[in-house]
Amino acid sequence: GGRTGSRVPLLAAVGVGIAVLGVGAGALLGGGGDSDDKGGDNQPVSATAPSSAPPSPTPSVDPAREQAVELDKLLAHSGESRTTVINAVNDVKSCKDLAKAAKDLRDAAGQRNQLVTDLSELSVDKLPDHQALTTALTKAWRASEAADNHYAAWADQTAGKRGCKKGQARTTGQTRAGNRASGTATVEKGKAARLWNAIAKQYGLTERQPTQL
Repeated sequence: GGRTGSRVPLLAAVGVGIAVLGVGAGALLGGGGDSDDKGGDNQPVSATAPSSAPPSPTPSVDPAREQAVELDKLLAHSGESRTTVINAVNDVKSCKDLAKAAKDLRDAAGQRNQLVTDLSELSVDKLPDHQALTTALTKAWRASEAADNHYAAWADQTAGKRGCKKGQARTTGQTRAGNRASGTATVEKGKAARLWNAIAKQYGLTERQPTQL
């Protein structure tokens, strides 16, 4: 009887131990399952993350530099008629090829006028001191245009009666008006060159002397 009594608590204890182990194993399995489930939940998020992420930023374009490049292209044409004008004025002084000189000077005046028109159509509002620059360029080209027209009129006068004396053109009111306008152009081109060259240095573009404008 004593032996049987001693076995019952032992068996009961073993049974409890198994039950505890079972609960423990179940908890471990359950924990593992939760971990796996969470991993599964995380996987779709990771897979879909790129589609919800913002696109990579594209390199920004500097609008001021774009404007500077366009103005640089215009300025490249601004000095094209300089040599023609100098030669034409020298011909007038020497009473040579007066009809051609007058035509060349009027053509040059037309080119200056076109420069002013082209400048007015450019966007330059992002450039430093853009108002001062466009004002100086406009005044310079308008003055050059006026000078060319005055010198062309001088050529017409020189071709007329008593226009020349001993192979030299007489000085007239048109000559003096041309000289005044040319002086104004020189001053304004100096201002424009200083303003432009500061921009050219900043953006690696062509710097220009006043005589190249």
